[in-house]
Amino acid sequence: MSNTTPTIALVHGGFVDGSGWRGVYDRLRAQGHRVAVVQNPTVSLEGDVAATKQVLDDLAGDAVLVGHSYGGVVITETGSDPRVVGLVYIAAFAPDKGESVNTLIADPPPGAPVPPILPPRDGYLFLDREKFHDSFAGDLPADEAEFMANSQVPWGLGALGGTVTEPGWRLKPSWYLVASDDRMIPPPAQRAMAERAGASVREIPGSHSVYVSQPQAVADLIHAAVESLA
Repeated sequence: MSNTTPTIALVHGGFVDGSGWRGVYDRLRAQGHRVAVVQNPTVSLEGDVAATKQVLDDLAGDAVLVGHSYGGVVITETGSDPRVVGLVYIAAFAPDKGESVNTLIADPPPGAPVPPILPPRDGYLFLDREKFHDSFAGDLPADEAEFMANSQVPWGLGALGGTVTEPGWRLKPSWYLVASDDRMIPPPAQRAMAERAGASVREIPGSHSVYVSQPQAVADLIHAAVESLA
């Protein structure tokens, strides 16, 4: 890839860290892309935006931000940065101005699966380990889902309540991968957010962990986004 091609910055969501992007990272690198991985503290939205901008500071030229789950909130808030030229949402929240994860999940539709989030502990949230496989990683092998459940990153209430001030998708082109078997963010909600953002949409069967279970499909969408911007 030429130096004029944007660098890809991968932004993880809640309960996990950036290592889950490994399969996507490897495939994008094999396609010749420059790729960075953001390690969000997931304590507050402000802190995660700052962590993402630190990565942008180290890049040469423009960047495409890719967010999974809560990472979509992070890239939405960071997307107004002039160095960002596009946004890619992977089964992610895409909030509008004044919205947060809390507001987006406040009124689930009847019959929608309820994520097994345990009551807050010292200002942080965890998923019920016994229900992690079914809710978060239904299409991954049981041992891999068990490892993810047992290596959870605490998700701060400040991150869930952080509101977007200027949604990047109103300023930059966006893409959205809908995971049609997601039991964390209902697929109808994903489709609605993607439509509102005017995103180019692809939909594939997959759990909330689609970025782990189907890295090629995720990498292909990101590749297409970057190619269209180059």
